[in-house]
Amino acid sequence: MIEAWREATAAELGQGIGTGTIDPVALAETFLDAAADRSDIYARLTRDRALAEARAAADRARAGARLGPLDGVPLSWKDLFDTAGTETEAGSRLLAGRMPTRDAAVLRNATAAGTVCLGKTHMSELAFAGIGMNPMTATPPNRHDPNWAPGGSSSGAAASVAFGLAPAAIGSDTGGSVRVPAAWNDLVGLKTTVGRLPMDGVVPLAESFDSIGPLTRDVADAALVLAALDGQPAPDLRGATLAGCRLAMLETAALDACHPTILAAFEEATAGLDAAGARLEALSAPEVDDAMALSAILYTVEAYGTWRDTIEADPDAMFDRVRDRFRAGAGFGGPDYVRACRDLRRFRAAWAGRTARYDAVLVPTTANLPPSLDRLAEDAAFYVAENLMTLRNTRIGNLMGLCALTLPTGTPACGLTLMAPPGAEARLLRLGAAAEAALAKG
Repeated sequence: MIEAWREATAAELGQGIGTGTIDPVALAETFLDAAADRSDIYARLTRDRALAEARAAADRARAGARLGPLDGVPLSWKDLFDTAGTETEAGSRLLAGRMPTRDAAVLRNATAAGTVCLGKTHMSELAFAGIGMNPMTATPPNRHDPNWAPGGSSSGAAASVAFGLAPAAIGSDTGGSVRVPAAWNDLVGLKTTVGRLPMDGVVPLAESFDSIGPLTRDVADAALVLAALDGQPAPDLRGATLAGCRLAMLETAALDACHPTILAAFEEATAGLDAAGARLEALSAPEVDDAMALSAILYTVEAYGTWRDTIEADPDAMFDRVRDRFRAGAGFGGPDYVRACRDLRRFRAAWAGRTARYDAVLVPTTANLPPSLDRLAEDAAFYVAENLMTLRNTRIGNLMGLCALTLPTGTPACGLTLMAPPGAEARLLRLGAAAEAALAKG
């Protein structure tokens, strides 16, 4: 029974605590013990904190005073969320020994909802890579093959769930950092709208695009974890249906040069949605290509502006390929950046008008399958090309300012993403729940 806890959803564990069949302390110990020898996934465990929180949850459960459906349920946290008294280093030796004195706001919210903090998971260095490879600290494993890249930058977050070391995980997403590792490890990943969740106490990358989101086993868990993070009631997913929904399949930018396995999985998944009653239409949006052309300016300028002094104080402490990506921001001037920001606002407005009649827009989560870690290590040009390809489709949601949800398609490491307007997380999760059910029938 205890081993089965490691494969259960967060909702199932919360229900077990509520009925008295699961002891929160035993639950926390189960995950902590399983994670104890997985330093490739967890940067550090917060054992004392977790057990203290679990004991408090157990007391509340006995008293009939639970704080919510996830009271007593453990979560893992990407190592860029400040945790009071525990190092938060964002996957970088540049921040070694960084010790926050206060929890990040979303961690405070989740703690107030009764969740148990298991520890901090490994990540791409300063969150600026989609591959998930980090030779400076650790590269978490992919659930399918130890030589496959895990996806980043929330690589350890995905691995903690995929390997049964947490029922759900919290990551961040600036260009795809929740959705890529979720897709490559057959999980659900939610990218929230920028500003939906408070970023206080979160190590930044590019604050114009930084967002927070859960990685979970199913859509219902994503809804519950989102509620814990923002202190609001969870979206009601009951009765969710695709019947009559209008879904757009984005062409060109999202489908060009996709791996054949990715395309086949996307076609099979969209056929399943069609069979469930959705109305699918092809969509061409030239403003997406225009916005994508601005990525090099928008991301690198802001990221390097945020981290330049820290990087240049000790550049050899960084993985050179990530460091070079940051330094690319030095090649653009202020007028270039201002013009790019103005253009992006115009492209977002065009997208909003073009997609207003749809409930969501669909894309393959990634255009590629997880590349070989051995080849990534040996071939710098391959690393750069694969990293850009990995983030190509996910970055559409970030550039357009959307919320987005990736679902497993049933084909290993192939995700299906639904994108919705900013602030539409509740609607997106209902669509996701209906799509999840449709895909399960395929």
